[in-house]
Amino acid sequence: MNVLLIGSGGREHALAWKLAASPRLTRLYCAPGNPGIAEEAACIALDPADHAAVIAFCRVKSIDLVVVGPEAPLVAGLVDDLEAAGIKAFGPTKAAARLEGSKGFTKDLCRDAGIPTADYARFDAAQPAKAYVRRHGAPIVVKADGLAAGKGVVVAATIEEAEAAIDHLFAGAAGAEVVIEEVLEGEEASFFVLSDGVTALPLATAQDHKRAFDGDEGPNTGGMGAYSPAPVMTKAMVEDTMATIIRPTLKAMADKGCPFKGILYAGLMVGPAGPKLIEYNVRFGDPECQVLMMRLISDLLPALAAARDGTLADIELRWYDAPALTVVLAANGYPGHIETSGSIIRGLDKAAAGDLDVVVFHAGTARRGEDIVAAGGRVLGVTAMAPSIEQAQAKAYAAVDRIDWPGGFCRRDIGWQAIGRTS
Repeated sequence: MNVLLIGSGGREHALAWKLAASPRLTRLYCAPGNPGIAEEAACIALDPADHAAVIAFCRVKSIDLVVVGPEAPLVAGLVDDLEAAGIKAFGPTKAAARLEGSKGFTKDLCRDAGIPTADYARFDAAQPAKAYVRRHGAPIVVKADGLAAGKGVVVAATIEEAEAAIDHLFAGAAGAEVVIEEVLEGEEASFFVLSDGVTALPLATAQDHKRAFDGDEGPNTGGMGAYSPAPVMTKAMVEDTMATIIRPTLKAMADKGCPFKGILYAGLMVGPAGPKLIEYNVRFGDPECQVLMMRLISDLLPALAAARDGTLADIELRWYDAPALTVVLAANGYPGHIETSGSIIRGLDKAAAGDLDVVVFHAGTARRGEDIVAAGGRVLGVTAMAPSIEQAQAKAYAAVDRIDWPGGFCRRDIGWQAIGRTS
């Protein structure tokens, strides 16, 4: 199969790394890609927002399947346009991608389908939103309704902080509407299923670290690290999540005439009453994708094709029992003003030190002559797999320490919750 992968981040590097290993793959292209992806695929200077150009490329190269990695092209309807042109694409339609593209849409769907989630209200103006906050008090959660690259959520400790977040979100493009929610208590987990619109195949579980600094301090980010599996997601908890959250969601979407095909990523809060939905994403998480691809034994390509074709009931996926852990290296200043864009990263060839269970996935990098340089907020995802979570953590940080990049930083406590359960 000739495959075109859309995207340029750490998630897409992990997908390219796994797809490149498929015996069913003939040629792998990526648009636009990054220097790490270039080691696995032919990177093409295509703008994913230019749907006509993507379609033209697919026709010239006889692309059999397009795999759309990021959320923005999905929300913009790239899958719809590819399928209308007779080109097979993996990912949800524009209507189905509303599960991520509009938090308000998802909250209303949860309300109507009886899916457990936080109490909420929706607002399209700042003053009523602030009045709601003052009535309900803090802590309280303020979210941009639309896409915000993982940075559109503020867990406000005070009413003043919530009001400032409301003003900020209405001032930005992602804040045409805000959703205000109660704070859920418990332990967060990331739960992924592969869906063909009817069948839902659970994938391995993971846990993300959203806050920028150790001890879960600092602002929310797109993710500073992850590990898999998530111990809080026991077999019983997985079954509970499928029964109360995933299957009702898929039925509700089908009833709306927009069956969901692709990766459905449920951000969960697991508390004494069981799992509650925080929010949905409609693609692999980043950096969760890195640990999932590391642990996946099976060939990814036929699974993605089956999800698109509606034949997922015939697919079974196998996973390594060993845990995997990813540490994200981000540019100084992230998630605010990036201070070290263009700084040179050295030692990447030494990071894995010949260990097949260590992979450095590129996220925000670029090539400048012979050098790899920082070109984004989250720049690298150092991923390791080992027999225990403690060993995976130690192996990942040993690889991090072999990378010479004064312009970056990382958290030093990735995996702390899982390690706390075993110590």
